[in-house]
Amino acid sequence: MGAHGKAPLVAVAPPAADAHPAPAPTRDRYFDTLRALALIRVVAYHTFGWAWAGMVFPSMGIMFGLAGSLMAKSLDRPAFTVVRSRIRRLLPPFWFWGFFVVLAMLIHGWMPGWQIVFWVVPLGDPPGNQWAVQAWEILWYLRTYLWFVLLSPLLLKVFRLAPVPVLLLSLSPILVLHFLWEAPDNRFGSALTDLATFLFCWILGFAHRDGVLRRLKPAVVVILSLAAIGYGGWYALTHQAETGSYDLDDIPLAQAFWSAGFVTLLFWVKSHVGIDFARLTRFRRTDRIVTIFNARAVTIYLWHEIALILAVPLVDQFWNVPAFEKWLPLESQWFMFGIGWILIAVFVLLCGWVEDVAGKKKPRLLP
Repeated sequence: MGAHGKAPLVAVAPPAADAHPAPAPTRDRYFDTLRALALIRVVAYHTFGWAWAGMVFPSMGIMFGLAGSLMAKSLDRPAFTVVRSRIRRLLPPFWFWGFFVVLAMLIHGWMPGWQIVFWVVPLGDPPGNQWAVQAWEILWYLRTYLWFVLLSPLLLKVFRLAPVPVLLLSLSPILVLHFLWEAPDNRFGSALTDLATFLFCWILGFAHRDGVLRRLKPAVVVILSLAAIGYGGWYALTHQAETGSYDLDDIPLAQAFWSAGFVTLLFWVKSHVGIDFARLTRFRRTDRIVTIFNARAVTIYLWHEIALILAVPLVDQFWNVPAFEKWLPLESQWFMFGIGWILIAVFVLLCGWVEDVAGKKKPRLLP
């Protein structure tokens, strides 16, 4: 949720003995930083439940936009190879994580049906019991990402026929689902709604990669982006009675327009101004953290909810130690947030190597 969609490895012949070694490919630290911040915001949202978090930083729209950009870059190679590589990078970490979640649910009385096949390939929402809902409810992102990967070769061809019209029309599916036809309340309906909600952000990644944003007039981009943000915010604030909150996660139409405007501005600034955050490499610790977040994005996304779940009983045990009870802010959500990140770091060390295996790299504790 992740993080996702990192560029696949490309086999390169070794240089000749008398040739100078090619410089290592440089990462785009602007996009890497956005992905790291998006993951931090996701963990914060699931810790504190801030309804306004999605408006301050729409993490999921940003992550889909970044993945779309990388997908467009990769599709310069044969589509089948790219899609297979993306799926290979996604499924092993999902299977590894899912083994423990499914086993725990079975122990706690879960009786799966044929839908358990979605725990093998999450083309639909994997089923589960209420006991583990906090762990598996985040899988909508992996399901949506997987569908976008499968559809990308066709979507990119259509986009390149008429880039700007297709980009603008990519908001029409969510309008259709909201005003003209209500999606069914099942796995198909959920998948369709999520695809429609973030379709613009994914295709915006295409537009960034192909240089479309850079060629547009700044005034037009800014005005349309602010208009989309304004409409999304207005709709969320004026329809709170339907969901009980203005949380964008509960209002797909507002999420679609707010994310569209917000992510467009972030990507346009990157294209127009040329921001790359290259100076970040001067700060070794910060740069190292950003590197780890990007190389372990799937691991962090999958395991963060389990880390937050385990943080609760762990903090409860601290109350049994008089010194901890006196000196530590055990009642603070921020303290639990910190414990959650410590546990996330543990999961990164214990489970992150699966991402290396999925990417055909040598397994390492840290990248």
